[in-house]
Amino acid sequence: MKRTECIAMILAGGQGSRLGVLTKSVAKPAVPFGGKYRIIDFTLSNCLHSGINTVGVLTQYQPLDLNTYIGNGAPWDLNKNIGGVFILPPYQSDEKGEWYKGTANAIYQNIEFIDRFNPGYVVILSGDHIYKMDYSKMLLFHKEKDADATIAVIEVPWEDASRYGIMTADESGKITEFNEKPQKPKSNLASMGVYIFTWKTLKKYLKKDEKNPESVNDFGKNIIPSMLGAKERMFAYSFDGYWKDVGTIKSLWEANMDLLTEPPVLNLYDNDKSIFSRNPVKPPHYIAEGAVVKNSCVTEGCNVFGEIYHSILFEGVTVKEGAVIKDSIIFPGATIGKNTLINKAIIGENAVIGDGCSVGIKENAEKKSSYCTDGISVVSGGITLSEGTTVYKEEMVTRGGRRSE
Repeated sequence: MKRTECIAMILAGGQGSRLGVLTKSVAKPAVPFGGKYRIIDFTLSNCLHSGINTVGVLTQYQPLDLNTYIGNGAPWDLNKNIGGVFILPPYQSDEKGEWYKGTANAIYQNIEFIDRFNPGYVVILSGDHIYKMDYSKMLLFHKEKDADATIAVIEVPWEDASRYGIMTADESGKITEFNEKPQKPKSNLASMGVYIFTWKTLKKYLKKDEKNPESVNDFGKNIIPSMLGAKERMFAYSFDGYWKDVGTIKSLWEANMDLLTEPPVLNLYDNDKSIFSRNPVKPPHYIAEGAVVKNSCVTEGCNVFGEIYHSILFEGVTVKEGAVIKDSIIFPGATIGKNTLINKAIIGENAVIGDGCSVGIKENAEKKSSYCTDGISVVSGGITLSEGTTVYKEEMVTRGGRRSE
């Protein structure tokens, strides 16, 4: 087959357990974001703007919504006759069939798929990060350095460095040391989970790693240290834009709120690098006489009769008379009842919050969930809270009742 210079493989099979009820029935990359999007829209749109038109999406945990959402890839111009988007779940081969054991094993199980396109380079991406990046610039850097592997890095606060894979690099950008979540980091250059590999080199290391019974088959824990130990040419590519791993309730809330700063910390209004999504067709939003909307994003199909401050409303949300919403994220199709007060909360898809409820206003230490910090409360999608229900600060309410672990 004719060689494709570069293809992308998006790791989108993670459970996202730290998001609690928000990923109970959907994979983390399919979680709604920013009023109009799903988290994976950012990675798919980055591929479009980078000229990468062959994309494999590796799914595993709760894949139905994600598979349906991506479809034929048309919103991201990936409905191609040659190339395009491919959903790649684990499958039964003539040798064996098993779940993806780790990030490296997920790529290993799809070596045959990658070889079909005979690429010179493979971009490995995460489907659960919020950022805008031109991978073609990183690929040019990779080729100029004659690298075997290039890892995108971003400077993080020193106090947060122990949460990431940390690189140490020399003046040329060559990586001299890598430590996965070090207790005492020597650098604050954190891996963004964006890798470019020369394919023939990566394939060799994937096969070697698969034969190692002691390996956990992970890029950060196994593949990268193995390549570094063998003195392969590995370089750090510095990125200075916005990037956020939205793997926790706090980080997801923060990233959404970053859309509401002045100017926005995360700018989605750059027409040259728009983020595309598959949106349902909805009528324009309606703001009733007497309603108040300040410093907020309100999406199509919303009906607002109450007051909205510094919040994000997804499509089809109804806010009834007397309701007041502050510093919150309301997922698609939710209904907020009359005279209900909501503060610093995430309300799940199609949830119904009854009249006179209180969410995130009052304190109760016994109701706090380990998933929720910084005063953020969460109500699961698809449930109904009866009239007058109180949801306390940092409480998580799920379909089966209250969750306080």
